[in-house]
Amino acid sequence: MNEIKLLLADDQDLIRESLHIVLDMDPEIEVVGLAENGSKAVELCGTVSPHVVLMDIHMPEMNGVEATRLIKAQFPDIRVIILTTFQEIQYVVDALGAGAEGYLLKAIHPRDLISGIKWVHKGGTLIPQDIAKMMVAHLQGASSPENRGAAPGSSSAASAHEEQSRSGTSYGLSDREQQVLECIADGLNNREIAERLYLSEGTVKNYISSIYSKMDVRDRIQAAKKAQDEGMV
Repeated sequence: MNEIKLLLADDQDLIRESLHIVLDMDPEIEVVGLAENGSKAVELCGTVSPHVVLMDIHMPEMNGVEATRLIKAQFPDIRVIILTTFQEIQYVVDALGAGAEGYLLKAIHPRDLISGIKWVHKGGTLIPQDIAKMMVAHLQGASSPENRGAAPGSSSAASAHEEQSRSGTSYGLSDREQQVLECIADGLNNREIAERLYLSEGTVKNYISSIYSKMDVRDRIQAAKKAQDEGMV
């Protein structure tokens, strides 16, 4: 497999260098550039041609949201993951609106960060479950009767409820558990799920056990049927 060329953009030297060391240890990832602000990140995209950019939001000269917008306009094939300590919903909306394919918090385990980079490089999107819940709440608020002038019990409120059900939040599934559930619904076995999501088979088994417990099902068939019946996949 060809190496994933990665650009790191963060204004804090310690975080930038620490990520460089950790991510470079993976044989499938090559860190090809380090940027201390958004302007430098945009410039480096034109010179080192990364596949993925790991982008902080709050940086001097140009923030990560604006840098993402420029990168996606000039280099649409470059994929961007926002990595930040901030969890406010507006940052999520702005970053995804600018074209970012993923949004992660810096507290993430390095192993999951590496898996996330590989997932996004393959064409996936990455939004943690807690952030997805915030976005659903934000969308519900935007479509509330007070904001839209709709009558109580209108179809907009029902649609928001249906959207929340589709997201799997009623069962408390994590973002990764939702991805595993989708693989189960696609008929993949544990080995195939592990290969698709860059996980070990043991980790996949743990996720599946957690999914069964949260969804109150006994096997893959029940899990897939329940997910399909409730619009979760």
